[in-house]
Amino acid sequence: MFTGLVEARGTVSGLVDNPPACRLEVDVGDEWATAASVGDSIAINGCCLTVVEIGEASLWFEAGPETLACTNLGELVPGAAVNLERPLAAGGRLGGHFVQGHVDGTASVVDVSGDQEWVTMWFEVAADLAPQLVPKGSVAVDGISLTVVDVAGTRFSVALIPHTLEVTTLGVRETGARVNIETDILAKYVQKLVGSGSIGEVVEGGSE
Repeated sequence: MFTGLVEARGTVSGLVDNPPACRLEVDVGDEWATAASVGDSIAINGCCLTVVEIGEASLWFEAGPETLACTNLGELVPGAAVNLERPLAAGGRLGGHFVQGHVDGTASVVDVSGDQEWVTMWFEVAADLAPQLVPKGSVAVDGISLTVVDVAGTRFSVALIPHTLEVTTLGVRETGARVNIETDILAKYVQKLVGSGSIGEVVEGGSE
């Protein structure tokens, strides 16, 4: 479990095709590499991956075909920046929201507008994800915990403060870029219950 509070930015330093998967090397710096162990989970652009090898200042991961197809990790090239977050420690502070690291799909950046140092960014998502997004709700974009500002059909917007722009990849995202999206876990369960009619059954059963 993660919080969506990005701890650092890493740099892709190696890619090795291993069909149907891919091995990914990320330069994370000496401190992260020293503290890591094989088998650890780390969120890369919001996608939970397992450390399979450790270098002096880098970590290696393996991304399977489902991950490559459903996230933007398949588009990474050497030199690309990625957001990094380690799992929430038991008893740790939850400063963002509960993020599983299970990317639901991707979205495209459709508009970037600045207001002095602030930026409003609009994204377009697939139709099946749109119902899980509500104003003032939570969403993870490339692993970053953000609050939804507006929703219009299959589009939603977020307001980005200077700090977020400086320390995450959203500071370099432009129109047309593809980002990973994980909607609020509560929204998924509510949508499932509403769609199946289970909520009505629960209410009726509880009123007897």
